[in-house]
Formats: sequence, structure tokens, C-alpha cells
Amino acid sequence: MFKRVSNVANSPTDKICETKCSDPHSGAAGQVVPLAMGKAQKMGEFFNVLSDPTRLRLISLLAEEEFCVCDLAIQLEMTDSAISHQLRALRAARLVSYRKLGRQVFYRLHDQHVVDLYRTVHEHLEE
Repeated sequence: MFKRVSNVANSPTDKICETKCSDPHSGAAGQVVPLAMGKAQKMGEFFNVLSDPTRLRLISLLAEEEFCVCDLAIQLEMTDSAISHQLRALRAARLVSYRKLGRQVFYRLHDQHVVDLYRTVHEHLEE
């Protein structure tokens, strides 16, 4: 299926597809550029943070309303310390933000993009 077009062996450009696979009527043939490696790395790290079930459970609660650490701990039947540890990872990925009121810290999802991302994936899995 591939045809050698260069004299350099094992070069990424030494092969081309013999048959045109893209739809000639789509207008995008040859114009699509892959995601840059640096951006792909950042996105991979972002999704890695979301791969933890406890963090996803936290996000499911925070998608509905703001919670303090102790209420999150009660809801998930975990210690305050364990919840804080998970929230630190979510904060580092800019998925949650917080505000302090006295000694209590209240968490919410960082912005509507995070809420939309969570809801989109949730709906997709329900189909």
C-alpha cells in the first residue's frame, strides 16, 4: 500500500499512500495538521489527572454545587486529608478553584468548560 519516494531509508517521508483515502469533495484533503507534540503532551497530562475515579467523583459533586472539604469527605466517605490530596491535583490541573471563608475552604469547578467537559463525557457514556 505504501510506495517509497525518497532514497533515505526509514525516513518519515520515505513513504506515501498509493491510494487517496480522503474524500475529494471534503475540501480538507492535505490541509489537516496533527496536534503539536507539546500540546499533545499537555493534553495527555490533563487527561491523566482525570483518569482517577476519586477525582471524577469529586468533579461529579462539584459540577452541581460548591462544597467545603469536610462535606466532600462525608459525601465520598473519605478523610479530609485524602480529599485535600485529590483536590490539590485537580487544582494543579486548573480543574477546580477555591475560596476561603475563615478556616473553611470551599471548592468549585474552575469554569464552565470543566462543567461542560464532565457533562459531555457523562452523557456520552450514558448513550
